[in-house]
Amino acid sequence: LTLIEFYSTKHKNSAPLQGWLQRIQNGQITVDGRVVNDPNIILSAGSELVYHRLPWKEPDVPYLLEVLYEDDDLIALNKPSGLQVLPGGLFQQRTVLNQLQWRASKQSSSLSSQASHPVPVHRLGRGTSGILLCAKTKLAKTCIAGYFADKTSVIDAD
Repeated sequence: LTLIEFYSTKHKNSAPLQGWLQRIQNGQITVDGRVVNDPNIILSAGSELVYHRLPWKEPDVPYLLEVLYEDDDLIALNKPSGLQVLPGGLFQQRTVLNQLQWRASKQSSSLSSQASHPVPVHRLGRGTSGILLCAKTKLAKTCIAGYFADKTSVIDAD
């Protein structure tokens, strides 16, 4: 098995063939501790392969979340265009969810018996601005998600 055959078949979900060729030619892979630039090198049984991934750099995004409303169960945010709601693709850290988690960790204290774990209950596309509702409790998440599922914003006073 060659080095390129190994990476392009065993790790094809991480990068296409051209991506692995570029990584090998850039010296990002070592075989038994030595940088290898030849994608056609034949691997020996028991060889130690290490892929040295380049540091991740996420695109810049708006990073200020304006809180429009907040109580013990809910946070309503003014989400700016350009900010992704959930991690995915190029955006793993610079998201609304990560900002909410950071904010909750800063607000939690040893006096609170149960830390808040806010999560968005619906999505707005990264390029969309608008009001984003986030639940701070499991019950609030279930109720709000139910309202969206019922396609109504009317709450009965049962």
